[in-house]
Amino acid sequence: MTADGEIVSGRFVSRPNRFLGVVEIDKEEIQVYVPNPGRMHELLIPGKKVYLRKRDASQRKTAYDMIGLKYAGVMVSIDANLPNRFVKQSLLDRKFEWFQGYDSVTPEPQAYEGRFDFKLESKSGLTYIEVKSCTLVVEGRAIFPDAPTERGARHLRHLADSLDDGTAQRALAMFVIQRPDAKVFSPNDPTDPKFGEALREAHARGVEILPITTRVVNWHLELVSAIPFELSHFIGESL
Repeated sequence: MTADGEIVSGRFVSRPNRFLGVVEIDKEEIQVYVPNPGRMHELLIPGKKVYLRKRDASQRKTAYDMIGLKYAGVMVSIDANLPNRFVKQSLLDRKFEWFQGYDSVTPEPQAYEGRFDFKLESKSGLTYIEVKSCTLVVEGRAIFPDAPTERGARHLRHLADSLDDGTAQRALAMFVIQRPDAKVFSPNDPTDPKFGEALREAHARGVEILPITTRVVNWHLELVSAIPFELSHFIGESL
């Protein structure tokens, strides 16, 4: 049990679409919400034990959210909304060493006909932060995205624009890896070469890249460490 709702377990059966899963609980197959648009083929294997959070079904079609599972003995959060909640609370509590001296935290600030995830304001100027949820790790390498994301590439270009036009003094792409077993991060060029290209271009224009690993503690995220990144690792290769 957590403050967010009762946690139960079941067996994964299938995934009819991006946000809908079928899970067997007590020999009954039920539909559950999958709060993650990624493919997660390596994680969601039929018969695998998954963890679900019970929700109030009075105003929704499903009574559970699929939130996690164990992969090779490692607990992995698959709730793509959890990283933003984790980053928000960590910023409010001044827990991140990479951000100092800011006066305010604004979630989802409007910018460039859209929104970034966070804006930090201080006497020295603005910092924009875009947060990406990462669950795919192959042989110690965290990889993002695991499905094409035009929106993600657009966010990177806008982060770079904010530096070029002087709106922001810092701009960061923050990859929250929802498991602790990654040692290095790379963009997934075989799956989405446009995102990889956008990330390399944004970095060349001054956007900082911050991949961090986390662990699941009572179904919340806890910071483990920042890890290095290699932006061109998969160019010309396939997974």
